[in-house]
Amino acid sequence: MGGAKGKSYMGWWGHMGGPTQRGVVTYILSPFEQKAFAGAAHNAVFNTARRVTSQIPYVGVAFGLGYFIYTSAQSRHAYLSSKAGHAAEGGDH
Repeated sequence: MGGAKGKSYMGWWGHMGGPTQRGVVTYILSPFEQKAFAGAAHNAVFNTARRVTSQIPYVGVAFGLGYFIYTSAQSRHAYLSSKAGHAAEGGDH
């Protein structure tokens, strides 16, 4: 770009003294015309709802199974902690 001398003026950006560039097309959109977050809140709400409802069968089955195991264990523990449970299991307490 610069010559061997290093202190010669080459020109401003875009006008460096070389051949003119042709065939390059640029498009400019005003920042006032851009809508970076257009519909972001609306789409976020409905996309989140869609994704959550699509996961309900998977999470619901696991939650139901876990709840069943938990309630069964609680009921068995309550029975074994009672006088009838001790007598049925032959435990001394």
